Amino acid sequence: MDLRVAAPASVAAAARRGALGCARVRPLQGRRQCRPSVRVSVATTESAAAAAAVAVSVDEDAETTNPRTVVAVILGGGAGTRLFPLTKRRAKPAVPIGGAYRLIDVPMSNCINSGINKVYVLTQFNSASLNRHLSRAYNFSNGVGFGDGFVEVLAATQRPGSEGKRWFQGTADAVRQFAWLFDDAKSKDIEDVLILSGDHLYRMDYMDFVQSHRQRDAGISICCLPIDDSRASDFGLMKIDDTGRVISFSEKPRGADLKAMQVDTTLLGLPKEEAEKKPYIASMGVYIFKKEILLNLLRWRFPTANDFGSEIIPAAAREINVKAYLFNDYWEDIGTIKSFFEANLALAEQPSKFSFYDASKPMYTSRRNLPPSMISGSKITDSIISHGCFLDKCRVEHSVVGIRSRIGSNVHLKDTVMLGADFYETDAERGDQLAEGKVPIGIGENTSIQNCIIDKNARIGKNVTIANAEGVQESDRTSEGFHIRSGITVVLKNSVIADGLVI
Repeated sequence: MDLRVAAPASVAAAARRGALGCARVRPLQGRRQCRPSVRVSVATTESAAAAAAVAVSVDEDAETTNPRTVVAVILGGGAGTRLFPLTKRRAKPAVPIGGAYRLIDVPMSNCINSGINKVYVLTQFNSASLNRHLSRAYNFSNGVGFGDGFVEVLAATQRPGSEGKRWFQGTADAVRQFAWLFDDAKSKDIEDVLILSGDHLYRMDYMDFVQSHRQRDAGISICCLPIDDSRASDFGLMKIDDTGRVISFSEKPRGADLKAMQVDTTLLGLPKEEAEKKPYIASMGVYIFKKEILLNLLRWRFPTANDFGSEIIPAAAREINVKAYLFNDYWEDIGTIKSFFEANLALAEQPSKFSFYDASKPMYTSRRNLPPSMISGSKITDSIISHGCFLDKCRVEHSVVGIRSRIGSNVHLKDTVMLGADFYETDAERGDQLAEGKVPIGIGENTSIQNCIIDKNARIGKNVTIANAEGVQESDRTSEGFHIRSGITVVLKNSVIADGLVI
C-alpha cells in the first residue's frame, strides 16, 4: 500500500520552532538574526563573459539582501471563470489543493520561507473564504510574532471621483488603485515590489530573484521558464539580448513568429544540452519592480494601462532595463479545471514532480487540530489522504482525499480529487439523515467514481456511478448537482447526488 497522509505546517507551529524568525537564513527584525551564507550558481555557457553578466553569483551582505526592503503584492482578484464551478462561491486563491491547502498558501509560504514579511493580498470576487483563511493562517498579531511584518487584505473598493467608481480592470490597475500605500510611513524602507499571482503551484526563494534583480541594476525583472517547442505556443514568450535584457515579447506565437522567439537559454544559466531542447522563455507572471519605477509607470507613464504582462512591461522595456530571471523548476498555472485536476493528481504520482513535503521549505496553512485519519479494511494505492478522514472498506486509486472526508464501504475511487468537508456530522446526525432517506456528507456505500472533482460538503448517495461514460466534454447540470468541464465531472459544493444516480 502506498499511502501518504498530508500533515501541513501551521504558521503558529513554525513560529514555535523558530522557522519564521530565521526562514532561509534571512534576518527579520525583532527576531534572532542568522548570518547569511554565500550562495553560488554556476552556469555552463559558450560565453563565460555573458554568463557572468546574467547568471549571478551572490555574496549576500546585509545591505543588498535584507528582505525588509521588499514588499510582496499577491494578486487574487480575478473572477476565476476558467475554474468555475470551483470559484462559484470562493476566490480563485481560496480553492483547496493537495488535500489540505489552498492556492494562496503557495505564494504566502514562499514569502515566509524567503524571509519576506510584508505582504499585501488584493481581492475582489467572492473573497469571504479567502479573507477568513488568511486571518486564521497568517494573523501575526495573535501571538505568533513576525517582527515588523504584516499581511493585509486589500479589497476592491469604490472611491470618490470617476476613476474610483470601478472594480479592478487588470493586474496593473489593481496595484494602481492601492499605490498610495507605498507612500505610507511603513513603506519608507521599501526598495522593491514583488508582484505575485495567487493561483500558481511552485516552490521558490524570492530573495534569490531579488538579489539578481539588484545586482544587475534592473528596473523590472521577470521570472521566466525555459520551454520546449511542444508547449511554447501556449505561453507569452520573450526574447533577450546577450546580457539577459528583454527586448521583445510575443503572445502565444505560432509558425514563423514562434521560431523568431528562440533564444540562447544558456545565457540565463541553462546547461547547453538542456538549452537546445528548451530554446524559448515564457513569463511566469512573477515580477519585481523598483518601487519608484513602479509608481512612475502606474501614475504617469501609463496611467490608463490595465495589465502588467500585456501592456505596461512590453511598453516599458523600450526605455527601462528589463531583465529575465530563469526559474528552472516545477511551476504550474492552476488556471483551468483541467490544470487543477491534473496538478492535484500529479501530487500522488511516484515520484511526484512537486511535493508539499519539504522540511526546510514547508508549505504553511491554517491550523485545524484534526485527528489522524481512520482507515479500516481499505486498499489505497498512489493516493494522498489528508487528516481527519474516515475510510471504511473502500478502494482508492490515484486520488487526493481532502480533510474530513468520509468514504463508505465498497466504494471505488479512481483518478478523483475530493476536496473534503468544512465540518463533521456526528454519528447520530448521520443516522437520522439515513433514517429519513436523506444523504449525509461524504460518499455512500457501493458507489463508483472516476475522473471527478468533488467539491466540499458534497453528499453523494449509495449505489451512485460517476464515470462520464458518454465522454461529454461540457455540460451544465447545476440542477442535478454537477457540471462537466473538459470531460471532468465536477460535483458542486454542498450539492446532493441522489442514491442510484448514473452520471
